[in-house]
Amino acid sequence: MAGTRRSAGLLLHRTVAGGRLEVLVAHMGGPFWARKDEGAWSIPKGEYEPDEDPVAAARREFTEELGLPVPDGPLVALGEVRQSSGKRLTAWSLRADLDPDTIVPGTFELEWPPRSGRIQAFPEVDRVAWVDLPAARRLLVRGQVPLLARLEEVLGAGATADGPG
Repeated sequence: MAGTRRSAGLLLHRTVAGGRLEVLVAHMGGPFWARKDEGAWSIPKGEYEPDEDPVAAARREFTEELGLPVPDGPLVALGEVRQSSGKRLTAWSLRADLDPDTIVPGTFELEWPPRSGRIQAFPEVDRVAWVDLPAARRLLVRGQVPLLARLEEVLGAGATADGPG
């Protein structure tokens, strides 16, 4: 479909005490999301151009949004979901652990307040947290929630790497 905006992202997961699965989610930065919690979180992701490799874009966006390198390990394809905006998100899962306190988020500029002529810089994400799947289902933007079921499917199937690691 010509003109469709596409983004790529990584869904990090880990298993903690008691065998509970947790995923890494990021609260979107900026004034539009500041007072929202449920439905205002995302996996680290970002747009890419049609001629760009989606895996490379997912890795780049992870680093840009969190200020950290992508942890080592094989990526497992979770497929594509459609966001409410119509944008298509292709995601991969990665078993890894990182300390949310170590993130150094990238920033974006926005005229704020609207029509003020004032350009301000805001963090791309303002918080990052490990949460269990029930919490992730509440926190993630609606269009990304299907990725959680796909993660459970691939982990249950003992999936191996699909694509470049």
